[in-house]
Amino acid sequence: MTLSAIAATAATPRPSGETLAEQSTRIILGINQQLADASLATQGTWALAWLGLSPGNANMAYLARNTDGSNSFAVVIRGTVGNVTDLLEDLDVGTVVPFNLVGMPSPVSVSKGAMKAFTEVVTMTTAGVTLAQALGTALGQAQPNPTVYVTGHSLGGCVATMVAPYLQTLTWPKGKPNFELHTFAAPTAGGADFAAYVDSLDWQANERHYNINDVVPQAWNNLEEIETAQWYPDPPGPAQVDAVKAVISTLAALPGPNVYVQPGKDDPLNDSYKPFDPNLVKKSLQDFMGQVDFQHANSTYLQLLGAPDVQSGPVVTVVTPVGTAGAPVEIVGSGFGQGVMVDFGTVPISKEHVLRDDVIVVWAPPGVGVVDVRVTNNLGTSPAVPRGQFAYGGPAAVVVTGVSPNSGRLGDQVRISGVDFASNAQVYFGDKLATLVDCAPEQLLVKAPAATIKLGKPATVNVTVLSNNYSSPGSPTDEFTYLE
Repeated sequence: MTLSAIAATAATPRPSGETLAEQSTRIILGINQQLADASLATQGTWALAWLGLSPGNANMAYLARNTDGSNSFAVVIRGTVGNVTDLLEDLDVGTVVPFNLVGMPSPVSVSKGAMKAFTEVVTMTTAGVTLAQALGTALGQAQPNPTVYVTGHSLGGCVATMVAPYLQTLTWPKGKPNFELHTFAAPTAGGADFAAYVDSLDWQANERHYNINDVVPQAWNNLEEIETAQWYPDPPGPAQVDAVKAVISTLAALPGPNVYVQPGKDDPLNDSYKPFDPNLVKKSLQDFMGQVDFQHANSTYLQLLGAPDVQSGPVVTVVTPVGTAGAPVEIVGSGFGQGVMVDFGTVPISKEHVLRDDVIVVWAPPGVGVVDVRVTNNLGTSPAVPRGQFAYGGPAAVVVTGVSPNSGRLGDQVRISGVDFASNAQVYFGDKLATLVDCAPEQLLVKAPAATIKLGKPATVNVTVLSNNYSSPGSPTDEFTYLE
C-alpha cells in the first residue's frame, strides 16, 4: 500500500503551467525522495526503475525494484487525481468493450473507461520505452525466479486488475516471473467473465484489500445497498439525507444493464468504523461526501494497515495581507522547505524567500481580482483554500472558521467566528437571513432564524456571511443543525 500511496506524489500540475516533462521530473524527484525514506513501510529498500506519465496527466505508472536482495519488482499504477465523485463518473461504466489479450480463450467485458485508462498505461512511453519493455529489461538483469507485484489504490487498483493479466501474457527473458496482484480501494473494471478470467490465472497472490466503510470499492456491484441503507453507523454518522440518496442513486444507475463483479480474494478492513473524521458526521451532503473522501484516502488505508503515512506535500494555511503588485506577502503553512515554487493564480513567482518550513515571503506579481496562492514542490501542489487567497487592492475574502453552538433552535444566539467581517455583514442560515446582535472583525453574534426544512432542504445548513461583496465559501466548519 505504501508503494501505491507514493504514486500520488506530485499528481497535481503546477497552477501556472508546466510541460509533461517538467512534471515528470518533479514526480521522479518526489518518488525517489519517498522511496529512500527508511521510516516508511518500504524501509528505503526500493529504487525507481521507470516512470511513465500519459498526455494530459490522466494516468501515471512506475516500476521499482527492491534492493534488499529479495529479487522483487513492483509495477505501481497511480490512483485518482480529483475527488471521489469525479472518479466514479469518469469510469464510463455505462458502456462495456471487449478485453482481449493474446492467449485468452475468448474476450471478456470491461468498462469503456477502464479500457481507456489501461490502454494509456500500457502504451505510454518514456524515452521510447514502455512499461512492459522496462520490466523486461529489469527482469533480464535479475536473478532467476523473481516476483513482480502489480498494485494500485483506487483507479490505480482498478487498472491494475487489467495490467497484471496483460503482463502474464507476455514473454519474459528468463521465463515467467511469479506475479502478485494487490489492489486497494479499487472499483470494478469488468463483468463476471472478466473476474473469472483474472482469478483463473496463475498468481502467487491475488488479493483485493478494501475498507468496508469506503464507498468506492462498492462500485459497481453494490452501490444500491448504499442507496437504500444507512451506510455509516448513526451515531456518529453522517446520516443519509435526501440529497445523499439522490447522488448515490444517480451513480448506481450509471452502469445501466451492465453487471460488474470484483476479482481477487477479499481482504476487508475496518469493521469497527475506526478511524473516521469526527468533523464530518452531520446530516448533510457535504459531510457525507467528505467522509467518503476520508474513508477512501491513502492515509486512511495506511493507518488501517498499521503503516506510517507517506510524506505530505505543501499546505497553505493563510496568506497575509491583501495589497498591490510588488507588495510583500507572507504565506503560512507547512511542508515548504527549500526549492518551493509559488503561483498567484496562474502567474508564477520568480523569486521567493523561505524563512522556515512553515513561512514563505514573496512579492506579489502584477494581477487583478482575487487569486489562489499555491505552493509547489517535488511532493505536490498545495490545494486552494479560502484563507490562501490574495485580493489585489482588497478587501480580503470573507471566511467563516467556526459556528458555536453548531446546533440549536429558532431564536438561539449563535456566535460566528471568521476573518474580515465588516460592519455591513449579513448572516444567512441556509437561505434565511439571521438577526445580527453584535459585530466585530472576527466574530458575529446572531439569532438563528426559522429553518427551511423540507424535501431538498435538510436540517443541517451552511452559515454564510455576506460582507464587502464577498460571500464566505461553504465548508463543514460553518454548518448549523436545527434540532427537532
